[in-house]
Order: sequence, then structure tokens, then C-alpha cells
Amino acid sequence: MRKYPAIVSALVVLLLSCAAGPGGALEVVAKDPYSGAIVVDAATGKVLFEDDADVKAYPASVTKLMVLLIVLEAVEAERLTLDERVTVTAEAARIGGSQVYLKENEVFRLEDLLYALIVESANDAATALAIHYAGGKAVFVDMMNKRAQEIGMKDTVFRSVHGLPPGRGQLPDVSTARDIATLCRELLKKPDALKYTSTKRRPFREEADEPFIMVSHNRLLGRVDGCDGLKTGYFRAAGYSIAATAARNDRRAIAVVLGASSAKVRNAQAKEMLARGLAELVMNGPPSAQAPASHSGR
Repeated sequence: MRKYPAIVSALVVLLLSCAAGPGGALEVVAKDPYSGAIVVDAATGKVLFEDDADVKAYPASVTKLMVLLIVLEAVEAERLTLDERVTVTAEAARIGGSQVYLKENEVFRLEDLLYALIVESANDAATALAIHYAGGKAVFVDMMNKRAQEIGMKDTVFRSVHGLPPGRGQLPDVSTARDIATLCRELLKKPDALKYTSTKRRPFREEADEPFIMVSHNRLLGRVDGCDGLKTGYFRAAGYSIAATAARNDRRAIAVVLGASSAKVRNAQAKEMLARGLAELVMNGPPSAQAPASHSGR
């Protein structure tokens, strides 16, 4: 793994923080093959492989995994229910990019919006959920950052609920492969998480004459043995990212690739890393209480 002197690392943070300043174009952080990557044992957090895992990049729609975590934790704490009704606000209906075309004053079950959030990567669903639970996006983003710090995502700053590229005068979400792996480990503690992340296709507005068929952007589902999640992300400056997980013989690995040069490269790297990680986990047997070890290199 390449090591940056402290002054260079500080400069990288400053550049990313100022990347979308007023009138400025967002700095492109995507690289060939990627900005950073890591594979960890989901059970213990042991690092099985890493390469620039602490380099900061834009997670794009992988950000939505934190939305899923917060909502599932609220359901677990009985502050929300999967069956409760969510009324779409005008703000949620205006969000562009990947969406399920919510309309103002439409009402949906919270669980339907969770499927939209993960399967279709719907930005409007993310916004609707955030406003419903917290009363506004800014309050929900504060909750995201607080939870990130609580679970040890020390190099992450969330500034949106959806991961879209920032507008004029706004700043991007910033994270690292290591931090996203930490988020994934926390999310996998929730029994229902994989129900959403493993879904390849699902209708939305099922009562309509022609339901909208949501299709997962995660092309590893159904193509990599044992893969049942988690989330992809993309916009031009961010490159192509994925947080993926797969299980074999009761062992589970999490692979994160941030800022890849193309979807093909991202998927190939994640597939290879999952295979490599699972092979090591299965070979080494049940999880142990040993301290995590780190291995670097492409």
C-alpha cells in the first residue's frame, strides 16, 4: 500500500473538501484500476487484502448504505415500523438521477421505499425516508455523521442522503474503502439488511397497471456464488464503486472498491477480491479471537 507523508495526506483532505467550491468543477478522483480497495472478514474485521484503503474518494450511491442502517436501527428500536406510511414531499419528488419517480403527496409503505433505496438506488426514496424520519435532510445527514463516528468511520463526512454529485457551492460526500467496510460490517448485524441488498428485481407501485420494475445495479448478484449484496455507486468524478459481500461455508467476506475507472473494472476487481478473501477464510477455518492482520498489494 502506498504511504503518504502527513503533509500530503492533509493536502488531499483539503483538496477534497474544497473540490466543489462555488464556481469550481468537482475534482475527479477515479483512477485505474481504482482509488482504493479492501477485503475484510465480516465476522472479525480482519483485513485480508488492502490497497490504498485510506485514500479519500467520493462514495456516490454507496452512501445509501448508511441510510439503510439508520432506518433499520430505528425499526429495531421501534421508532419506525416497516408498515408505516410515508408521504412524499415536494422536495423528495424533485430529486433527479436514479429514481422511482415519486410524486408529491403519494403514500408508500416504508419498506417499499427501502427496496427502492437499495434495488433501484432511488434518490427520491432516500430523500423521502430522510424527511419522514428526521423532518429534513440536514437533520438526517447529521444523524449519518454521528453514526459514522460512533462506529469508527474516522475519515468519512456525509453531506447528502443519496450520494449525488454536489450542486454549485456544495461539497461532496467523502469516505474511504476502509470506512465503507466498517459501515458494511455494522449493517450486516441487522438481520433484514440482506433481504434488501440481495434483491435483483422487484416491482414498485405493484397496484398499477404497469408497475415500475426495479433492477439492481449490482451485477455480482447471481453471478458470484454466495453474493447477496451490497451496493454500487457512480458519478463521473467519483468513478465506479461497490461494496460487495458473499458467504461460503459459514464464512463471509466484504470487498470494497472505490473510484474504479469503469464498471467492468470495478466488478472484476470486486469479484476477484471476494474470491480471494473467501478462499483464505475457508482455508483458515472458523473465526478466531486473534488481532486483525493487514496485507497490502494489488
